[in-house]
This record gives sequence, C-alpha cells and structure tokens, in this order.
Amino acid sequence: MHLGIDLGTSEVKALLLDEQHHIIAQAGSPLSVSRPHPLWAEQDPDDWWRATEDVIARLRNSVPQAMPAVKAIGLSGQMHGAVLLDRDDRVLRPAILWNDGRSADACHALERAVPQLHAIAGNAAMPGFTAPKLWWVREHEPGTFERVDCVLLPKDWLRLAMSGERISDCSDASGTLWLDVAARSWSAVTLGACGLAESQMPRLVEGSEVGGHLRAEVAKAWGLTPGIPIAGGGGDNAASAVGIGAVDSGQGFVSLGTSGVIFIAGDRFAPDAASGVHAFCHALPQRWHRMSVMLSAASCLPWAAVLIGASDPASLLTKAATLDGRQRDRAPLFLPYLSGERTPHRDVNAQGVLFGLTHEHGSAALAYAVAEGVGFGLLDGLTALRVPGDAPPRSLSLVGGGARSAWWAQLLASILDTTLTVPAAAEAGGALGAARLAWLAAGGRQNDVCLAPAVQRSFEPQREERDPLMRRYERFRRLYPAMRPQFAGI
Repeated sequence: MHLGIDLGTSEVKALLLDEQHHIIAQAGSPLSVSRPHPLWAEQDPDDWWRATEDVIARLRNSVPQAMPAVKAIGLSGQMHGAVLLDRDDRVLRPAILWNDGRSADACHALERAVPQLHAIAGNAAMPGFTAPKLWWVREHEPGTFERVDCVLLPKDWLRLAMSGERISDCSDASGTLWLDVAARSWSAVTLGACGLAESQMPRLVEGSEVGGHLRAEVAKAWGLTPGIPIAGGGGDNAASAVGIGAVDSGQGFVSLGTSGVIFIAGDRFAPDAASGVHAFCHALPQRWHRMSVMLSAASCLPWAAVLIGASDPASLLTKAATLDGRQRDRAPLFLPYLSGERTPHRDVNAQGVLFGLTHEHGSAALAYAVAEGVGFGLLDGLTALRVPGDAPPRSLSLVGGGARSAWWAQLLASILDTTLTVPAAAEAGGALGAARLAWLAAGGRQNDVCLAPAVQRSFEPQREERDPLMRRYERFRRLYPAMRPQFAGI
C-alpha cells in the first residue's frame, strides 16, 4: 500500500494505492487563497498542514485497516511557491504562490542580470516562478530577506513537517529558475543574482528516490509505521504524468483545467524559452519534459456562460454543439487571453477578444467561438512544443474538468490532429502520481508501476472537421499580432 498526497492551490488531496493499481480510498480538504493586495496570492503553510491532517483522518476513518500497511509516502504539489524559513525552520511570512503577479519588474531585472538565464533554467523569467518572488522580497521586505535560511517549495514544506528534513526533487525545483535543468543541480549563477547561495536551498533528489523518512510522532498521529520512506515526489504536472504513465519520450497529456497545459515527456533537455515553452526535469531520473501553458482554458467556459446567460459550462457546450458546418464557419473568433497569455506569446497584457460579431450571431455562436478559441490556443502551444526532427505525438491523454464533454473532446482532437484518450484515472491527478513515486521509492520497478491506466474513451481527429477548422485557425493566428499594439495601450 502506498500513500500519495497532492498539495494543490484549492485543495489537499490524498489517496491510497495498492500494488494491483487499485485506488483504495481518496479524500480532499479545501484551501483558500489570501489576496491582501492587487496581484498578490498567498497562503499560510499552517493551513496546508491542517488540511493534510484532515485528509489523513478521513482516510483512516474510511479504511482504518489500510493505513498500517502503507510502505511509503509520495508528495506532489503546486509549483513555484516560496516558503521562507529562518535557521530554526520557522516560517517568516505567508507563502507567495505561483499565481502571484507582484514580481513583473523583478523578472525584467533578473533577465538583465543573467543573460544566460534561458540556457541554464530552460525558461524565461515570469512572475509565476520562485526566483522573481525572492528578488521582490529582497527589494520590498529586506528585513525578512536577511533572515532567510532556506527557501522551500510548498510540498517540500509538508515534507519538512513530516520528516524534519529540507529536501526537494528535480522536477519541482525546475520551476524556481535556480536549477541548472540540464545538470539537475542548483545553479550558483542564478542563485547569486538573487542574493542567495546553494546552502539556502534544500538537498535535491530524484522524484522516485527516497527523500526523507516519516517522524515517529507524525506516524503515531496518522496510524502509519515510523520511519517509512517519503519519496522525492514531483511538481503537479510531472506527478500527474507519472500517474497516467506518460514517462517515456513522446508520451504526454492535455490538461483542461483553469489553465490549459500540454505536457510531452522527453529524454533530453530541449529549452525554447523564447516561445514561452517550459523545459523542466521530469520526476524520473534522466528524463525531462516540455510543457506549453495557456492561462485561461476551461475557465473561459464559466465566464462565457455568465456572458450569454447559460446556466453552467455544460449547457454552454450543449449550445455550441447545435451549430451546423455553415454556422461554425461564420461564427466569431475568440482570443482566449482573459488572464494574459504564456505560451507562445509571453504577454501579460494580452486580453480576450470576440472578433467578427454580426447581427446573425446568437448565444450558440458565441459559445462555439469560445470552445474553439481555447482549442486554437492549445494548438498554438502544441506547435511551439514541437522539436525539429521529432515526430509529433500520435496520441495524448486528456485530463481535467474539460475532459468531461465528449463534444469538446472531439473538437479538440480534430484541432490538434491528435488522438485524445480519456484515462480511467483522469480525476486522480497528482495524488496518484505521488503514490506511484512512493511505490518506486520503496523498491518498485518502473515497468510495473508506471503503467497507463485503462482508457475510458478515445477521440480520433476527423478530417472533414479539421479542414474548415484550419481555415479558421489561420485567421485566428493573424489576430493576435494585429491586436498586440492595442493590448499594450490598455
């Protein structure tokens, strides 16, 4: 039996996985985000611990006989967050989260200070990453900065509470901009630019290696065996990939959550920061991954539902599905940049646009435009991910809340020209991957552990649907560069 814990932004999730790949039990406990100023997003790490204790108590209540059988624990979590500790491991201030936008100026300063940043870190400096957050703290909270003895990522603060050890894994550390991603080690150059040293960083392990052991007092409180290993774990997307078996080169997934992610595993470091592509270490040794991120994906649906008076996102997609081919050809185009955009435009000023409205357009046309526009944004990301000489992926898993609509899944398969498969474990996310990493840390073999789950449903690209979509996509692609000067002036 293996325990996976996933520290998300809105919830801590945990599950128990047996060695026949059965999920024995799952539990979740909600979290809230504090926004004390515009652009800020913070959480109190003590809230993470309370939520973690809550999910463990729920698991104990539902399957009390399973807890003593747990052999190892794995961790997954929201990336990029900054937990600042003093020399006694006391938290110095609320954790600054991945979706905090206060450090835009720090990003520009960091890029100027480290011209080789993209080659070292595999990524451009963006407010979501950890390094600009510490640059901001150094400038705006110098007293706090002077007391920083260690910077931990969110899931690794949980590990500290569970084990007493300061440890991180290479996949999560890739999101700091302080990691030499090719070498899988801390970079003195990028750390030094932020006024930090390697001694202020946690020890690095691979996600499938042992990264600490459970303290006796925590084990007693949780009904677990003292001293069981805690796996290195992974950042949320890398752990999710392990959970659906996307571990070898060319395997990957499309995630349709609040944001939209396309993740493709690889066996080499292939950065392309200029296109907004993220190049990170995978959660397994000697593997990397490339990832495109669009900031507004399934989150466009509730926005549009309110706009046109639909009762919920599902009814919005039902409206969109009523259009025939001619009506789809004449529908407006939608730029899905409601929160700016990352891949491929790297434009915090980008905004959403409905283009080509006429008197003939009703709510169904607007609904269709939004669903299609999210698909076109994902295609931009998939195009940016392609490495010259590498074959495009033939199939990707489809996960996240947006995967529930068969109509939208079919539209996306045709837009991406890729088979999309919905795995049976699509909702388990990072917690399942964390449990699998625990299994590996306890001695499991990758070929036995990192299997692809059963496929619930498969969607093949339809040529008769794709050809007219690509004519509309060409118009979509021309809209952003035409609108960009207007975004900057708003």
